[in-house]
Amino acid sequence: MKKSLIIALALVAGASLSTVDAAKKKKVVVKEEAPVVEAFKLATSSDSISYTAGMSSTIGLVNYLLQQKVDTAYMADFVNGFNETVSKNLDDPKQKAYLMGIQIAQQLVDRMLPGVKNELEGTPDSIVLNAFFKGFADALMQDTTFFKVNDAEKSFKAKMDAVHAEKEERMYGPNRDAGRKFLAENAKKDGVITLPSGLQYKVLTQGTGAVPTTSDKVKVHYEGRLIDGTVFDASRKHGDEPTEFRPTDVIKGWTEALTMMPVGSKWQVYIPFELAYGSRDAGQIKPYSALIFDIELVGIVDDKPAPAKSVKTKKKSKK
Repeated sequence: MKKSLIIALALVAGASLSTVDAAKKKKVVVKEEAPVVEAFKLATSSDSISYTAGMSSTIGLVNYLLQQKVDTAYMADFVNGFNETVSKNLDDPKQKAYLMGIQIAQQLVDRMLPGVKNELEGTPDSIVLNAFFKGFADALMQDTTFFKVNDAEKSFKAKMDAVHAEKEERMYGPNRDAGRKFLAENAKKDGVITLPSGLQYKVLTQGTGAVPTTSDKVKVHYEGRLIDGTVFDASRKHGDEPTEFRPTDVIKGWTEALTMMPVGSKWQVYIPFELAYGSRDAGQIKPYSALIFDIELVGIVDDKPAPAKSVKTKKKSKK
């Protein structure tokens, strides 16, 4: 009996294995039918005007995408993103917030991050992207595990101020020091007058005309040079006629000098960077540059409106 049972089990097992082997040898492939996509049709007038409006809305888009550094070889991916977005309910506040997050992320990556990275270039520090993005998200979620937002802002500003000051000192400190040395030595020369503001001038020709006020418009010939002699501008580069402007329209050193010069004067003016362009980069004029100008005050333009004449009326005599 026991032996018969073992044989029966063996036969069943053998039959099962044979069935499995047969299935392996004869695989049944079930083909999945592709979903039927209904062909798009322009069935009505509204369909047509809507379709042409959509096509017209793409005019100029490719150029815009190129300006945004989008590789138009991946236009199919752009369209996929577009279709995925418009297929959702764009009036849903949750969906609006999600899409705005995508836009802000792109602006951060394209606009803000490059500037911060550039500021830190050449320093021991650099931007770590996951830490930057984590800080951004934590601030919005009011997570103060590491910093409060105000404290983070103060810390970042202090760091960037120190970075900027160190970079300016490294790049332009020698230029500032050269200007100060030049002015100190120049002050000792015959005929050079130094004013309390630090402005220096030397009278080349003393005029006898009127001295302009800050509200006057003046006519001036000039030539501007760096302390190494490089000419960076001159009125005669722009024509033979003198330049016209008001003393308040120019750098402080010019304003001070012009409101002391009689018409007909020609002065050589030496301007410290504090009275010139300061820490600004003005093309050939690097930050903290002392400047030299030959200024000839040709005249004052009479462009002030004449005072209105009062109209006198005759009083009627009382009878």
